[in-house]
Amino acid sequence: MIQIWTRSLTVQFIGLMLLALAVSQGIGAAMFLGERGEALQKAAKSEFLSRCASIAQVLETTPASVHEDILRASGTTYSRFWVTAEAPGDAAAWREEAFRQLTQPLPSFTSLGSPAKLAGPNVFTPPTTPPADPNWRELPAHAWPLSRPAKFLSLNDANGMGLAVRLKDGGWLNTALAKPAPSGFWTEQSMVSIGLTAVLLCAIAAFIARGITRPMRRMAAAAEALGRGEQSALPETGPDDIRRTAEAFNLMQARLQRFVDDRTRMLAAIGHDLRTPITSLRLRAEFVQDEETREKMLATIEELRSMTEAGLAFAREESLVEETRAVDLRSLVESLCDDLAEIGQDVAFEDSARVTQRCRPDALRRAVRNLVENAVRYGGEARVRVASVGKSVEIVVEDRGPGIPQEAMEQVFAPFFRLEESRSRETGGMGLGLAIARTIARRHGGDVALANVAAGLRATIMLPATETPSAARRDRPALRAPAVSAQLT
Repeated sequence: MIQIWTRSLTVQFIGLMLLALAVSQGIGAAMFLGERGEALQKAAKSEFLSRCASIAQVLETTPASVHEDILRASGTTYSRFWVTAEAPGDAAAWREEAFRQLTQPLPSFTSLGSPAKLAGPNVFTPPTTPPADPNWRELPAHAWPLSRPAKFLSLNDANGMGLAVRLKDGGWLNTALAKPAPSGFWTEQSMVSIGLTAVLLCAIAAFIARGITRPMRRMAAAAEALGRGEQSALPETGPDDIRRTAEAFNLMQARLQRFVDDRTRMLAAIGHDLRTPITSLRLRAEFVQDEETREKMLATIEELRSMTEAGLAFAREESLVEETRAVDLRSLVESLCDDLAEIGQDVAFEDSARVTQRCRPDALRRAVRNLVENAVRYGGEARVRVASVGKSVEIVVEDRGPGIPQEAMEQVFAPFFRLEESRSRETGGMGLGLAIARTIARRHGGDVALANVAAGLRATIMLPATETPSAARRDRPALRAPAVSAQLT
């Protein structure tokens, strides 16, 4: 659950919305119940006192022979009236009598001369807990409608109350009210209302989160594609914050592309401009009289020319714009190994699982070819395999050569760097193979790593695993980089 909370913005939005709803409803319920309970209790007490005063006045203005019928007819589901000759004494005893009166069934209209029933059976249940104030209290004349004092008693902590007032003939009118407490805040209707509100808030939260996370996912996909060397433009639409972020990303991408293009043009220009002085030096060297000196000068000039041509080829390779597409990486590497094996090189491809990868096939093929040819040249053979490791894809090339000193593991990736012993100028090329391979891998968002093993050297191209073409290119319009290969001649 914690993992879902930390990974999903939608879940966080929904959780915070529901928390806000619960807190607001809790505060509202506390305020509502307190105010509502107090207001209802005051209203019930006011009605109770008015009814008692009215009954007392009716009894005082009517003959004694009808008093019993008046008292019986005045009773309700929650109240009873009776007259005693003596003043109420012990509060506990009076309370028991009040509960007994309340449990008596209501009279029918038949007994009062009417053919209809007054009410159904009485369902009053006496409370089991005593009230907070169990004693009689004096109710002054100004506190209720009659101009004489009365005695007031609480039957329970809710709306239960009793009253005893002296009549003009010396008797006492006793009244008991035990109305059930009103329904609390958490009723069926309130729960349904809160449930519907929660569903609506969840839908709103999901909609808002989707509106925020969609551009973020689009930007993450564009950044991932940029790391693999793909160019993609984010749509500069939506709210100001999202639009400005998309504009900044597109501007950053354009600046990076200009930086790469400028570096490539500079390298190409340097290589191109060196051709003329190199040719001039070669012509001058031909006129040197000493044959040994002339041969050494020509060899040095030829090496300089080869390095210049290699630099131009390296720049030309970086300037090429190749479309990124999904390919079967196993088939691509296997076909390369078969081609090299057909021309007599000791190259074997080990059986591997099928891996679909978005890449620039020609560039990646060249990177793998450089590693395989290095393995054959310096290790005598190459064993190649493709594997998926977690969230990455690896192309592993192993040989049985002498390996590389640990301190030179990173130096060999520098352009034109060559080891003096096993990978010398006499046996090797210009020292660009590993540099080109790493450049291509990094333009795919990956890298190349070397490691000495028991039987030789292992070179690994590590690439981030990519999505399917439809998912990877969704909502990402293509932005082609300007080609500069025309200038690299």
